[in-house]
Amino acid sequence: MTSIGAPAMDKSGAMLLEVARYYADKVQAHGPSPKGVDWNTEEGQILRFRQLALLIDLPGDFMVNDLGCGYGALLPFLADRFPGLRYNGCDVAAEMIEVAVRLFGDRSYAQFAVGSAPMQVADFGFASGIFNVRLTRPNDQWVAYLEATLDVLHDTSRRGFAFNCLTSYSDPDKRRADLFYADPKHLFDICKKKYSQRVALLHDYGLYEFTILVRKT
Repeated sequence: MTSIGAPAMDKSGAMLLEVARYYADKVQAHGPSPKGVDWNTEEGQILRFRQLALLIDLPGDFMVNDLGCGYGALLPFLADRFPGLRYNGCDVAAEMIEVAVRLFGDRSYAQFAVGSAPMQVADFGFASGIFNVRLTRPNDQWVAYLEATLDVLHDTSRRGFAFNCLTSYSDPDKRRADLFYADPKHLFDICKKKYSQRVALLHDYGLYEFTILVRKT
């Protein structure tokens, strides 16, 4: 679960700071690894990236924004598959950005910044795991944050954007109280009505989550 990157839902930014601290602790404890961004395994992390990358409809030479980029794990996955990639990663956890710069800062086509939203419009926008860890925030506040973040993804993506969420179809006895389990039907409906007629819901890849692809062209 990459750390959060989107507008704060309160003036103090307390929600973003709470989650930034959560992920700072994770990366300090586990380093640049799936557990460092609160995923269980590398296999699961790569599987998520494959779903997100289905959005891309160009052979190469395009720009992506990675909102809540963590330590930048999506970068090498995409760079190995798409020549001419230009990558912008942002994250509110400064510790994550420090690790990302240490790992990938020498790549001329990549840049990283501490921030809650992309600083530029890109061809594609991605958000992996940023909607999962709500900690003690009530569901209504978290849903408002999630929907506001979808507006950010839409506004900063020319060709489309993709994101994933834990699913409300998860077994009740396996859910964690500090995580948010989204209704895929609700989010599909929002994306279809608000952003594009070309929306795909992927809920068949073996994890307790789903991915939504929004194609705008």
